[in-house]
Amino acid sequence: MGRTYNVIDADGHVLEPVDLWDRYMDPGYRDRAPRLFVDTDGKERLNVEGRVLGGPKGFGLLGAIGARDGSVSDDMKYIEGRKGGFDPHARIADLDLDGIDAAFLYPSLGLFSGAVTDPKLAASMCRAYNRWLADYCQPYPDRLFAVAMLPMQSIALAIEEMRFACKELGMRGGFLRPNPYNDRMLGHADYDPFWAEAQELDFCIGLHEGGASGMPTVGIERFEGRGARHIISHTMEMMLACMSVIWGGVCDRFPGLRIAFLESGGGWVAPWLERMDRHFDDEGFNDSGLSMRPSELFQRNCWISFEPVEGSLNVLADYIGPHKILWATDYPHPDGFFPGAPAMIADRPELSTETKRQILAGGAMQFYGLQ
Repeated sequence: MGRTYNVIDADGHVLEPVDLWDRYMDPGYRDRAPRLFVDTDGKERLNVEGRVLGGPKGFGLLGAIGARDGSVSDDMKYIEGRKGGFDPHARIADLDLDGIDAAFLYPSLGLFSGAVTDPKLAASMCRAYNRWLADYCQPYPDRLFAVAMLPMQSIALAIEEMRFACKELGMRGGFLRPNPYNDRMLGHADYDPFWAEAQELDFCIGLHEGGASGMPTVGIERFEGRGARHIISHTMEMMLACMSVIWGGVCDRFPGLRIAFLESGGGWVAPWLERMDRHFDDEGFNDSGLSMRPSELFQRNCWISFEPVEGSLNVLADYIGPHKILWATDYPHPDGFFPGAPAMIADRPELSTETKRQILAGGAMQFYGLQ
């Protein structure tokens, strides 16, 4: 008998071990891999090809799940993060504590892999990370699901790694940053071979932003503060990526493709789809070449993740359908929700039983192809 999935975390995270590259990476690239280091202000930051990434607080707090109230010291070290980020057995205990049946896992430090400029180095990093993540998930194959890191710095290498992750490691999907790679948005026609292969492999793609990333990020140059930049990067980059893959025709050209917009909030999707629809219906603006309205393409190809606390969840469930909605803990990141995230949805009186069922598990099962 297969496992029953009633509650699925569609976007959890792991904490990569600091010796990952030494254990899993091609020896020819190990000395160039990104490394955590203690900066002059005592904060842990990431050295990526000689560039220093990490905001004022550094990366020490990456595993400080639930620290939104400021209860965790800024002096916390990365290796002191929530044990379940590093250890799958501890992760299962935390899933059980929250009544979560399965989690789909994205990176933490690896969210910054898009900042690597050398395509071969990026590909070597992705191969090492994916091999490690497969090992992390291996003890619990029906509860922990790996999402592959893909080196979109090179379309050919991204396709190669996607095939490896799917056929050799058994992964169901991969992640990309919504930001431009090599100054090209994801809807650029050059990427069509990648999208075609994802469709052929039945390999879903989750788009996931990361702050202070070293990649081009819309609007952050207009603000100084960490909070403002985080608000902008996660939502606005995802809005642009959504427009690129829908208005830019990716979803139209590849009807079997599945794409999710993650960790950017969900409330923006209704007015964004409506705005695209209005321009599609207006002959003076419709230069898209699409065969159907953007909202129809979203319904066919796309999903979006909401945070459990979002007040617009019930309204958007009615608007786009609860089967198109994912939710996530963001475990073990400091702005995540643990314990208690599933209850934030299950206890909402304004949501019907069927709506809750679809949001808590149905949408994720469809997106990730989990049967």
